[in-house]
Amino acid sequence: MGKWIAPSAVERALYEAKTAGDWAAYFDALARTPLYVAQPRGQSDAHPDSVFFHATPDRTLAVHTPGMLPAPTPGTVYESRSLRWFAQVWAAADPAFLAVNPGSPTEAYLTTTPADLARWRTHAEAAPHYGLPEGKVHALFTGGPLHGPVAHGLAVGAHLAVTNGEFWNSLAYHGSGYQSERRRVAKSWSITDRPDWLSVLETLLDCGMVSPVWEYALRVRRALASDFAGPVDIEHWRHAAESSLRRNAERAAEPRLTPDGVTVAQPRPAAEVEGEIAGVGRLIGRITRYEQRFRADGLLPEDGWVRSVEGWDTGRASQMARWGVGCRYGSVEEAEQAVLRAGEAARDTYRSWADFSAGYVLGRCLHFDEEEFGPWYTTALAAHLALTTDPASPWLNIPWN
Repeated sequence: MGKWIAPSAVERALYEAKTAGDWAAYFDALARTPLYVAQPRGQSDAHPDSVFFHATPDRTLAVHTPGMLPAPTPGTVYESRSLRWFAQVWAAADPAFLAVNPGSPTEAYLTTTPADLARWRTHAEAAPHYGLPEGKVHALFTGGPLHGPVAHGLAVGAHLAVTNGEFWNSLAYHGSGYQSERRRVAKSWSITDRPDWLSVLETLLDCGMVSPVWEYALRVRRALASDFAGPVDIEHWRHAAESSLRRNAERAAEPRLTPDGVTVAQPRPAAEVEGEIAGVGRLIGRITRYEQRFRADGLLPEDGWVRSVEGWDTGRASQMARWGVGCRYGSVEEAEQAVLRAGEAARDTYRSWADFSAGYVLGRCLHFDEEEFGPWYTTALAAHLALTTDPASPWLNIPWN
């Protein structure tokens, strides 16, 4: 039998501490990580704010660390809680043992006397952080794809995985727990059931959430860059966009031949057309200022520019596929197909990981940031820098094409 490979850095820390007989280090590692408790899905749906202890006949409660979770199934879900939480809620009538990753090389059967609970609290209070640190690249070393098309599609969603402190390659996804994942998508996406999830996922995969106006402005510049084989001056860009908008308005007012005969269209109000032109002009200025900041911060090369913002939708689609699994709105097989589509869509639009990343960040900023360069920008920049510099990053280990 070969040497055991820990699924993630979490289990590696537990294994090394246990192997060394350093139980203080074991408890330190345990205090930093979410501990997942199995729940019957029907019971969780009926009591979404509660966690129930289902002990074995020998009065043992099993918990799993993030890399040791079983694959999601329809009938069983998992809720995550901290060691601190267990220490606070454990009662005399509760199980006599807490079993951490039973059956694995990291397993430990912990007694639950008042002195033990006090020890748990001490380690929890000393923990420098809880959960995987945000802004860093985290991966499953086993149990998640590291190479190939599925890994590529998951890496398209790595921006959010890094920002949220999650494994980028976890397709059999549990996230922060069943009810927590449901609350997240309900709050941020108004998703409360499977049809909602399928609808949002399909819209993201079709790049139907990014503003068509943003994409129009960038498309005009792409055409100019192709025609003139070089950088596009901002005034040239604005003038070309204005000319295109005026031509489109004129064509819309021309008579059209339909099966019912000739239809005479009404010309659009001049004020409406002029308002569109002014708005696109402002947008071009805004994009230009973002790109200047991107170059200064290393998000774009010195002469770089953003091709498209569709990456913001494809990146979120990759994550939405996984979120659906965590919420039990979709299966792992459905998520895999969606992740593959996200990867293909990104490759069709962009030329490299860095190219894709700049498009993702610009879309996020245009929607949320309002040129404040606040957390919506700084967290995305941090994720970009981590993904383009960490030797373990999928972007440095998976070819774009």
